[in-house]
Amino acid sequence: MYDSRGARSTARASAAAVLGAALLLAGCSSGGGADQHADPGGPITQQPKSADPFWVNPDGTAARRLAGSTKAGKTSESEQIRKIARQPVGEWIGPENPEQEARGFTEAAQHADRTALLVLYDIPHRDCGQYSQGGAADGDAYRAWIDGVARGIEDRPAVVILEPDAVLHLVDGCTPDQFHEERYDLLKGAVAKLKSLKNTKVYLDAGNAGWGHPDQIFQPLRQAGVDQADGFSVNVSNFYSTQDSIAYGRQLSAKVGGRHFVIDTSRNGNGPYTSGDPAQRWCNPPGRALGETPTTKTADPLVDAYLWVKRPGESDGTCKGGPKAGQWWESYALALAENSK
Repeated sequence: MYDSRGARSTARASAAAVLGAALLLAGCSSGGGADQHADPGGPITQQPKSADPFWVNPDGTAARRLAGSTKAGKTSESEQIRKIARQPVGEWIGPENPEQEARGFTEAAQHADRTALLVLYDIPHRDCGQYSQGGAADGDAYRAWIDGVARGIEDRPAVVILEPDAVLHLVDGCTPDQFHEERYDLLKGAVAKLKSLKNTKVYLDAGNAGWGHPDQIFQPLRQAGVDQADGFSVNVSNFYSTQDSIAYGRQLSAKVGGRHFVIDTSRNGNGPYTSGDPAQRWCNPPGRALGETPTTKTADPLVDAYLWVKRPGESDGTCKGGPKAGQWWESYALALAENSK
C-alpha cells in the first residue's frame, strides 16, 4: 500500500445545497478576478480565472469549518483554515447518487464561470481492502455508476481524475490477478464514456514518484485507455515534491506518446515523510505542508495543472491517531496550513 484515497462523500453537502450556495455567491464569484483583492475575513469566492480556472466550493468542508471557527471568534484558527477553504479542491463523487452529485457540482461551477474538478473513485475491489476499501459491487454496477456521472456532467466543463491507484494496484500486486482483465476493461470504458462528453477532460491516475519506475506502469496505463484520455495524474493524496513529480511524469509521458499530466500538490509543501515504517509513511504523516496552490501556470509545458485532488485536512485513515478516511481532522488541517510557505 503506497497511498490511500481518503476523501469520500460521507461529509459532503448535497448537490442541491452546493448549487444553492454557489448561486448566492454568483454575483461576486464569476468573471476573471473575484478573489484577487478579497477581504481576508470575507466570504469564500473564486480565484482569478486566468491562472486558476477551477471552481472553489463555497460550501465545502473547509469552508464550513471556517464559518464555524469564525463564528466562535477563533481568529488564528480561521486564518489557517482559510488557506484551505479559499482554494479549489477535488469533489469525490459518492457511490449512491453519482448523477445528482455530478450535476450539482458542474452546474455550480458553470454558474461561477469555472471548471469543476471531479474525482471518480468507485472501482470494484478498491484499495485492496485497506483504509478506503469498497467500490462498486461488480463491473455492471461500476458501468452504471459511470453512466450516472456522465449524465450528470453533460456538456458542462469538468476535469476528471479517474480512479486513483486503480492501475498502480494492478502493477504492484495489491489487486489479485483474477480482477485484472475486468479492471482494464472498466477503466478503458470509463475513459471512452467520459471523453464522449463535450467539455470533459480525463486524467487516468498513474501513481507517484516514490512507488516504482515508469517502465513498470506505462503498458498497463495504455491497456487502461490512457491514449484516449487527456493524460494522467500523479501524486494523488501523496507528498512527493512537485519537482520529483514532474521528473516522474516526464519520464512516463515519454513512454505514452507525450501525454500531458496533472500533479496533486495539496500536501507536498514539505515533501514526503521519511521516518517510521516505510509502508505507513503515506498515512497522515506529521510535519507536512500545503503545496503550490492550484493553477494552470506550471513549471513545465507537459504539466497541465497543479491541483488539490486530495482535500487537505481530511484524514488518510485510522493511523497516527486519525479519524476514518475522508473525515475532517482539524488539528491535521491546521498543521498543514501553519507549515505552508
